[in-house]
Amino acid sequence: MTARTDTTTRLRLGGVPVDLIRLDEAIGEISARFTDASRRPLGVASINLDHIHHFGDARGGAGQPLHSGEAAPVEWLNLVDGAPIAAAARRITRADWPRLAGSDLIDALLDRAEAAHVSVGFLGGSHEAHDMLAQRLPERHPALRVAGSWSPDRSELTDDDASLQIAEDISVHGTDVLVVCLGKPRQELWIERYGPRTGAHVLLAFGAVVDFLAGRVSRAPGWVAGHGLEWAWRLALEPRRLAHRYLVDGPSAYLTLRRSIAPAIERRRAVGAEGRAVG
Repeated sequence: MTARTDTTTRLRLGGVPVDLIRLDEAIGEISARFTDASRRPLGVASINLDHIHHFGDARGGAGQPLHSGEAAPVEWLNLVDGAPIAAAARRITRADWPRLAGSDLIDALLDRAEAAHVSVGFLGGSHEAHDMLAQRLPERHPALRVAGSWSPDRSELTDDDASLQIAEDISVHGTDVLVVCLGKPRQELWIERYGPRTGAHVLLAFGAVVDFLAGRVSRAPGWVAGHGLEWAWRLALEPRRLAHRYLVDGPSAYLTLRRSIAPAIERRRAVGAEGRAVG
């Protein structure tokens, strides 16, 4: 286990780096970067089984790992999201770690953005969701400075020239914080390739958050979330879009995650002390 910052510990699960951090610490670390132009942009990702499927070892190393290290274009903060990730972290560290989905963080981060007078933009989601967002957002965050919203279609996101134009437009609008809701793995890959060109200091890879903020999609009730069944709730709401993710990709990613736990525990025992490498 390696220390990432003073408040964050990083380990690897299923071939993916995962940062263990508390809610208040995460909000503080992310919001502290809103106005920091001296460093690489901070990308924030939610780590769940879908993330392991796309970026970890779930396909025998055939995934698309995100870059790390000082030479990487974006510095990633990888937050525990899915219940299996939280359970694996607990087994390895013998401590409970909160699940920090984008939908759990977004309102607190927008509150911080209001207080800091920084500009927030939204990338991804349908035109309908953006229209609804424009109506609802002032009610929840009346002082929020909105740089703009962009709803490109898939052909634009897979076209380099079109994506560069989108990034330039986001930059022209003076966007400090960009909420990127393109779904995995597109949102993380787009952030790595085009994020630095947007001029945003923080890029939040937050999936369906635009739909949640707009009221277009309902979040799972507390008792559902408490039992780790958000996936079933979302599957019931959007079966055609999510069936393959949860019923085909998910099980293989879960097996990959399970296989990574025992070696991590053994390395932890070999080191014999917290705060040193186990993964």
